[in-house]
Amino acid sequence: MAFVKDMLRMWAHSWKRFISIAMITLLGVAVLTGIYAGCRDAFRSTDRFFDAQGLHDVQVLSTAGLSNGDIAALRKVNGVAKVQAERSQEVTFDLDGRKSATMQEIGTNGIDQPYLQEGRMPKKAGEIAVTRKFIRDSGKRIGSRLTVTPESASSDTSDTNGADGTNETSGTDEAPSFPTKLTIVGVVLDPQNLSNPDGYSAMTSFRSTATTDYTFFAPSDGVTGTLYTSATLLVKGAAAESTFDESYENTVKQVTDRIDGTVKTDRQKARRQELLDAGNKKIADARAEADKKFADAQSQIDANRQQFNQQVDQIVSMQAGAAAAGAAANGANAGAAAAAGATTPQLDETTRETMRETIIAASPELTQAKQQLDQAQSQLNEQKASTEQTLKTKENELKTSIPQVRWYVQDRQSLGGFSALKSDLDSIQSLGNAFPIVFLLVAVMMSLTAMARMVEEDRSLIGTYVGLGYGRLAVASRYLLFALLACLIGGGLGLIAGFLGIPAFLLVVLQGMYVMPGLRLEYDWLYGSLGIALFVVGVLAATIYACVQEMRQTPAALMRPKAPRAGSRILLERIRPVWNRMGFLGKVTARNIFRFKSRLIMTVGGVAGCTALIVCGLAINDTVADLGIKQYRDIYQYDLMVVSDDSDASAMRTKVASDGHVTSSLDVRIESGDLTVAGSGDGDSGKAGSSGSESIQLVAVPEKHLSDLGEMVTLQPVSSGILGTSGVGKTGSLKLDDDGVIVAQSAASALGVKAGSKVRLTNGDGVQATAKVSAVNRNLIGSDVYVSETYYAKLFDSKDAKNTKNSKSSEDSEALTWNAMLAKLSGSDTSQTDYAESLEEDSSVMKAVSCAHMADSFKFDLMGAVVALIVALAGGLALVVLFTLANTNVSERVREMATLKVLGFFDREVHHYVNREMMILTVMGVILGLPLGRLVGGMLTMALNMPSLYFEVEVKPLSYVIAAVATMAFALLVQLFVNPVLDRIDPISSLKSVE
Repeated sequence: MAFVKDMLRMWAHSWKRFISIAMITLLGVAVLTGIYAGCRDAFRSTDRFFDAQGLHDVQVLSTAGLSNGDIAALRKVNGVAKVQAERSQEVTFDLDGRKSATMQEIGTNGIDQPYLQEGRMPKKAGEIAVTRKFIRDSGKRIGSRLTVTPESASSDTSDTNGADGTNETSGTDEAPSFPTKLTIVGVVLDPQNLSNPDGYSAMTSFRSTATTDYTFFAPSDGVTGTLYTSATLLVKGAAAESTFDESYENTVKQVTDRIDGTVKTDRQKARRQELLDAGNKKIADARAEADKKFADAQSQIDANRQQFNQQVDQIVSMQAGAAAAGAAANGANAGAAAAAGATTPQLDETTRETMRETIIAASPELTQAKQQLDQAQSQLNEQKASTEQTLKTKENELKTSIPQVRWYVQDRQSLGGFSALKSDLDSIQSLGNAFPIVFLLVAVMMSLTAMARMVEEDRSLIGTYVGLGYGRLAVASRYLLFALLACLIGGGLGLIAGFLGIPAFLLVVLQGMYVMPGLRLEYDWLYGSLGIALFVVGVLAATIYACVQEMRQTPAALMRPKAPRAGSRILLERIRPVWNRMGFLGKVTARNIFRFKSRLIMTVGGVAGCTALIVCGLAINDTVADLGIKQYRDIYQYDLMVVSDDSDASAMRTKVASDGHVTSSLDVRIESGDLTVAGSGDGDSGKAGSSGSESIQLVAVPEKHLSDLGEMVTLQPVSSGILGTSGVGKTGSLKLDDDGVIVAQSAASALGVKAGSKVRLTNGDGVQATAKVSAVNRNLIGSDVYVSETYYAKLFDSKDAKNTKNSKSSEDSEALTWNAMLAKLSGSDTSQTDYAESLEEDSSVMKAVSCAHMADSFKFDLMGAVVALIVALAGGLALVVLFTLANTNVSERVREMATLKVLGFFDREVHHYVNREMMILTVMGVILGLPLGRLVGGMLTMALNMPSLYFEVEVKPLSYVIAAVATMAFALLVQLFVNPVLDRIDPISSLKSVE
């Protein structure tokens, strides 16, 4: 019992060490579990939401639309739980300029169901549900009416025209058509896009992958058309897995592989055969209809000619009869005359034909009638020959005019909203996995320092207990239990902060970016217990080491005071010019610092670690803060990018040129596509968003203006470096040519692509081709791929055997529509932004982007919030570390401080004597921590692989100053706590002999 009481008394006396260990454990466990828990809560809530709304696991698209046969084939695939055929249509409407929307049919099979936020779901034809983004932008509300206009040609249904030039892809399938007079009855959340329109919308705009401005959801009532835009599938067993785990991806991949393996190939061929059969049927129907029309026309001509011939024959007969009568009147007998007059004379065919021609020639009316009949017959014969030739030409061209049908099998990764959320959370979680390592190392160092001092102070007591027969384990348990209790209390408080405080903070920021219905905080018993156990093991290991170091001595040696450290010279003493000029207190300070190497290493290491954490957090913040400025002011030299539909390209260029704001421009073609590492999978699978795939912006440049690209975009070749650095070549040393494509650094870094690599490109029409990477260009935001006009034609025009355009002549260039313009503008940033906004109101402009506006508005608040959290925790750790080291320093030197007081040192002089050493050690730690922070920051920044972003590590001088000043400020703050301890040292009791 006395042993326990003494142990409790010892614990109470060491309350400062207890608090230090508990605080370090609290901070470490909070960092270890907090960021993880916040991301885990977001992952789980969105996974539950996706399951509740039936977000598709697989989506199948086709360049020729999907038929009922395609849907039936997908239902038969092993592993498919549900298949839902979907119809959609792109429409436009007037909302401060032309805007576009996708009319989406609400599925009846429970897949991709919109989440109702306000009002009710549409049920009747003409009723729609809209997103909150549309309500915010339009100012409309439930009950408002809207009239839309269908696009002239829907890119979602088919890229194939029939043989007669119409948009129908078969004789029986019709493209989807929706009502045009609409009434808003509800506000919904699209499960495919959780972006918060009322939050940090500017932050995520650079990653928007939507092809239209809005999505309208309509019921099946009133929707016509038997051709489907897409098919969405749910996979058996996928709902039981977390959508963000690898197990889910493996489950879905098994089904997509089956679709790619057999169903896809068979249905592509079958669908193309359907199109060929439909084309042949149209040609046959056209021939039959033409033959019927020609037969009717021929019958009419024949009837008219017969009537004409009858008239002429009648005249011939009359003239022949009159001639015969006259001849009879001049005859010899009346009987002969009577006989002649009684019958019509018989004419041979030659005589009759001669008389016919004579009669027709003598009559202008008959001559004109005959000419009209002959002309009609000639025209009819020409039309027959022309029509037959046209139909034969169409028959010959049918197979080449109908391209190969392509299926694109996509998983959830292809959804822009899903991939953006996943990449954001994964990146933040990667930071949460890295920073606790530093906290753990610092915790072990500080625990070793604190517990070693605690055991050393009790060495005589330890010797006494051992001499009285107590086992070394029992004696060591006094300190092990002390450390364990401190860890458990600190870890318990850390779990509260880690599973409640930090996640609540992170989720507030996340909810500013994404809408997450049903979000709640959850506790993970396994992870929380392992988090505490990790720090318990580390701290207990340090405590055991400290106990073993002392208890390996005999009880007699332990009960005697520890022998003073042997005197020795330090290196500075050997530098005579410096040492001789130092004062007495300066020499004492130097000896105290460098003689006690363990204290030197612990203090400098602890301070350096904390400073490095602060620098690391600020480095990430500086890197993110400079992304917009570097990209939109340094890399992009143009001020304005304008994009239009192909049909409006000419009008767009005319509009921009006539406004007088442009000083120079470059016409290009911009398409949205994908870049896949060649060999990372089935190159013909068409799967987007899978491993080794990146969404890109394909920029084709006219052959005659390749050299002008360098005036609009800074072309600098880059090579990957280490620790977040990259080698950047000379500006202007990179040229676009016809031997390959230039890939943006942001895409190349994510996929591991370098100059000379082979990649698979998918253009805006879904055509795939293998291209060579000629260079990697410095690029931070977005994933641009630059290609010359000639190389574009070589890749995509000659890729398919069906295309006969294999030349690089001007014929290809005429087929390529320059639908975008890069332009430099005159005027201030404000005027350039206003001009871009005014262009978007023009009907010929689809999108106008001002680089000045993008540079000023680019934000990444989620990363900023996490960085602020990390810096705050690092600052707290620095404060605890300095407090622990300062108190340990004082406890080790109580007799020394007492001696100074006996020698006449005033309290202020004692403060200065002790604090000067701590400040020097702090400065040394700061000097070491600044470059260490840059090093760690580079490593962590490299781990932040996010779609369309490359983090070029940047640490501003101000960040180094902030880190250094913050650490020094913490050191000064600790002095305020240490000075009263120094004042309370009693010289008499402290100098009493321990013997």
